[in-house]
Amino acid sequence: MFIDSFLSYLRYEKGCSDHTIEAYRRDLLQFGVYIRGERVDNTPFDPCVIEPEQIRQWMMTLLEHKVMPSSVRRKLVALRTYFRFLVKQEKVEKNPVQFIQGPKLGKRLPYFVKEKELAQLLDGDGFEDDFEGMRDRLLLELLYETGIRRAELITLRQADVDFSGMQLKVTGKRNKQRLIPFAGRLKEMMHEYVSLRKKTVGTENACFFVKKNGAPLSPGIVYRIVKQALTTIPMLAKRSPHVLRHSFATSMLNNGAELNAVKELLGHSSLASTSIYTHVAFEELKKVYHAHPRAKK
Repeated sequence: MFIDSFLSYLRYEKGCSDHTIEAYRRDLLQFGVYIRGERVDNTPFDPCVIEPEQIRQWMMTLLEHKVMPSSVRRKLVALRTYFRFLVKQEKVEKNPVQFIQGPKLGKRLPYFVKEKELAQLLDGDGFEDDFEGMRDRLLLELLYETGIRRAELITLRQADVDFSGMQLKVTGKRNKQRLIPFAGRLKEMMHEYVSLRKKTVGTENACFFVKKNGAPLSPGIVYRIVKQALTTIPMLAKRSPHVLRHSFATSMLNNGAELNAVKELLGHSSLASTSIYTHVAFEELKKVYHAHPRAKK
């Protein structure tokens, strides 16, 4: 049985997990059911007679039955890997899946929080008056007002904060550095945090954000701080530090910032990475437009 030999190959030679092997088995059996048509027996399909057009038709049938494009692509990978194995074993002469491309995946728009909801969160009384409460509020403010990544916030040093020039020196991916300006309100909050930090923590640490014992923050701690704060916002599908980065970019574009400027602030190497936020901004404009009385007709 070719399929059994293939699954053994996945397990013992490729070291695939039980989950992966079972998924491949299901996909191959499902393809076999499609090829056999009305026949419901367990006779395996003959791989030697499979043509590319049959595989394309199978993909179309899956999509017509509302199977997600990502799932169709996974099934195609299973079929391609199977035929590649058969060619290697000289069971078939050619791989009929070799030049077949899966369906395109729709690009998900990034999750973001609306300006009004973030203002209520950051200006509200949901934070304690102690060191950790002030740190957490400032951490959220900094992520939203500068758009920096979680890793960039964790590695931000005290020396990277230029209070006189009102700018941050941020080290991004591939150690690429950029300068990000900040406003007077954020400057006041950072001054207050530094002052309270000296009184509470006492010990010196190069990192700007630290725990109460003076140790630097871990990625997990930053994630939990943000997630807990964003739980107060209803109907938000995702709650993570990156959501605040998305919110920064969306707010900037919605308030008239140029795309190239947002690209530089985010530290993107390509304008294509930033352009996704123009779609988010446009979706918001469409929602506003539907408030027009003529749009309701």
